[in-house]
Amino acid sequence: MAGYLTTHVLDTARGVPAEGIKIALYRVSGNSHRKIAEAVTNAGGRTDGPILPEGKFKTGSYELIFFCGDYLRQTGQVEGETLFLDSVPIRFGMDAEDHYHVPLLLSPFGYSTYRGS
Repeated sequence: MAGYLTTHVLDTARGVPAEGIKIALYRVSGNSHRKIAEAVTNAGGRTDGPILPEGKFKTGSYELIFFCGDYLRQTGQVEGETLFLDSVPIRFGMDAEDHYHVPLLLSPFGYSTYRGS
């Protein structure tokens, strides 16, 4: 089975899935970043399908960028132009034969991630 990548965002401050967060996926090689996918989270805080499906998966370094600022403003958790967390980058490596799930647990002033299943 070829590998693939999924993700989701949970709003830990409110205890709900985070809907409407734009996510961009980049392939990283040295100092070069190439955008290979983009998605928006649905009502369950997930993308509608794998952000990197089996047919496009390759071993290497990747970066997910979660654009959280608009979501945090729209949900009334923050105000103003300068936010502590506006976008959250997560860089990681993947091997072509595995399923990787990289979630973001988000609050206005902190976040965490892990390799899920």
